[in-house]
Amino acid sequence: MRVLHLGFEDPGMPGAGGGAVRTHEIDRRLAAKGFRMTVLTTRYPGWSERTQDGVHYVPIGIGRGGNRLTRLLGYVFLLPLEVHRRRAAADLVVEDFFAPFSSMAAPLWTTRPTVGLVQWLHAREKARQYGLPLHWVERWAVRRYRRMIAVSQGIADRLKAMNPDVHVDVIGNGVDPAAWKPEPKPGQDVLCIGRLEFGGKGLDLLLAAWEECAGRVDGQLLIAGSGPDEAKLHSVIEERGLSNRVRLLGWLSGEQKFQAMSEARLVVLPSRQETFGLVAIEALAVGTPVIAFDIPCLREIVPDSAGWLVPPFDVDAFAAEIARRYPEAGLMEMGSQGRAFASGFNWDRLAEMQAESFRDAVAEAAPSGPHPPGRSPHGN
Repeated sequence: MRVLHLGFEDPGMPGAGGGAVRTHEIDRRLAAKGFRMTVLTTRYPGWSERTQDGVHYVPIGIGRGGNRLTRLLGYVFLLPLEVHRRRAAADLVVEDFFAPFSSMAAPLWTTRPTVGLVQWLHAREKARQYGLPLHWVERWAVRRYRRMIAVSQGIADRLKAMNPDVHVDVIGNGVDPAAWKPEPKPGQDVLCIGRLEFGGKGLDLLLAAWEECAGRVDGQLLIAGSGPDEAKLHSVIEERGLSNRVRLLGWLSGEQKFQAMSEARLVVLPSRQETFGLVAIEALAVGTPVIAFDIPCLREIVPDSAGWLVPPFDVDAFAAEIARRYPEAGLMEMGSQGRAFASGFNWDRLAEMQAESFRDAVAEAAPSGPHPPGRSPHGN
């Protein structure tokens, strides 16, 4: 099968998020199964068209993609033209939803069977941020689809609320096998890892909570990652007088990231919204318990046996939970249970589920004969 994947974010871009990781981990496994995978992404400084692990990446845009706005505009304006040029060589088009309005309603203009791959639905939050009706665009676009893939049941439920007739396969994210390499051990520090962003990732909530509880915790707060609010993060840490209790680790990836997770006593996720919560699953895989806000998606992947969920965005409760759980003696046992839970998130199994979903989408769109239902055991 020839798949044209409108992937938006390139996994080769510094600071690329969990969505780009998912794209590559799934698509390279599909390529190994014989699928011909072409991924169209935004440009970024240092971009290059390349074939990586059997996946052909084609960054599109204008210029070098030096900032978020030019990357977005170049992608939005040129994507339909690039798809038009390549669609004859595609059996299936897959559109990744992306900020700020989620979807470009690809089924209307691809003329090929098209599946929406939804890792987040944040248009309403972006609408509040920018004062634009972006959530109306999102709702309208979702209603253009017949088939979609959601990375969590929470997102699937929201898609069905917007478009009751859509078929949704729930196919989550997987864990890098390297996560199981470090030896679990109870560390001294509290770790937050991910995109450095105050809004969606809740770094403002984390710093406020840490200011409350730092005096009751022996270790430091470690923050790893990069992102648009990095300079602001430095400034707020200094303004709050936390410079001696917070350490920034920069961008970590691969074994270095998993080693940092395994050496932490707790991993904290102060996010206001998540697409899936890959960091939470990775933390469980290395054997470190998780504290997070009780929000959709995270609710599905932080079991009581391996972590704690706090009322959403309650800074006092988040601070109290860190202070309460930090000295607990049973963290190693919780870590073992977390590892067992995370073992179910296997990229090979998830790639096969996605291959099945793609085959069903193409068969359903076939012009001859009755359309098979294409309903996988994981559909809704």
